[in-house]
Amino acid sequence: MENLFYRKKKSPWDLREPFRRLLRNKRLLLLIAIATPLVGYLLFGSRGIIQRVRLEHQKVEMEQRLREAEAEADRLKQESKALDNDRAAIERVAREKHGMVRPGETVYRTSPTR
Repeated sequence: MENLFYRKKKSPWDLREPFRRLLRNKRLLLLIAIATPLVGYLLFGSRGIIQRVRLEHQKVEMEQRLREAEAEADRLKQESKALDNDRAAIERVAREKHGMVRPGETVYRTSPTR
């Protein structure tokens, strides 16, 4: 009989009451209905924040590749200039790439280790 006069304790995990209040508050419900797609578009749309971060990351990678390509081009230009004038550079390239030898030299080749 005593239980009839006391209120039941509400569970902190009971979500039915806040949901009912939300459905009764029309302005808040309208605001949520408008804000949800807008936030979704701002985050995930073609011009959204996530796409922008992805593009910024791609831009950094491309700039790094560009710097590496420019360094390679400079190295190749220097090598080309050396090959135009320097006999030692010409000889080095001929020996390394084409396997050329001077008369009387013996070349020993080793197989790569496995």
